[in-house]
Amino acid sequence: MLALARTISALVVVSGVALAAPPAHAADDIVDTAQKAGSFKTLVAAIKAADLVDTLKGKGPFTVFAPTDDAFAKLPAGTLETLLKPENKKQLTAILTYHVVPGKYDAGRITRARAKQFGLKSVQGSNIAVDIRKGVKASGANVVKTDVIASNGVIHVVDAVMLPPKSSSASRRKHH
Repeated sequence: MLALARTISALVVVSGVALAAPPAHAADDIVDTAQKAGSFKTLVAAIKAADLVDTLKGKGPFTVFAPTDDAFAKLPAGTLETLLKPENKKQLTAILTYHVVPGKYDAGRITRARAKQFGLKSVQGSNIAVDIRKGVKASGANVVKTDVIASNGVIHVVDAVMLPPKSSSASRRKHH
């Protein structure tokens, strides 16, 4: 009986130490932050369908212009369902990576820009057209909430799905 009591005491001490240990990361990464927010279910599903989870859980830093579920609902009927099909993974990936900028651009950094209109180079390769003349717009989408901080970057919430320019690969070849 004494041995059992010692074992239980040892387990309590060990588990107490384990519970008191600080978490590995003070803040969640971009994917976990979006999942926990509750208004990005469609975005998270799309990130999974495009196999971008590991990338967006990576070191970063990243700036993500994240469309809400309501923003995805504004797409023409059937568009989202079509994009989520495995055969359209390349197009889905292009759209999602157009919402991501390498580096951390918090609201202060964006609004302190000298130019009131400028481009931020997306991971997809095309520039996101930023306009800070009346509020903040990113490629036509309104930024409705800024600076949702994640361990590997920052999320800015947008009210529309941003589509990359159709001639992005042609324009890249001309200018580079």
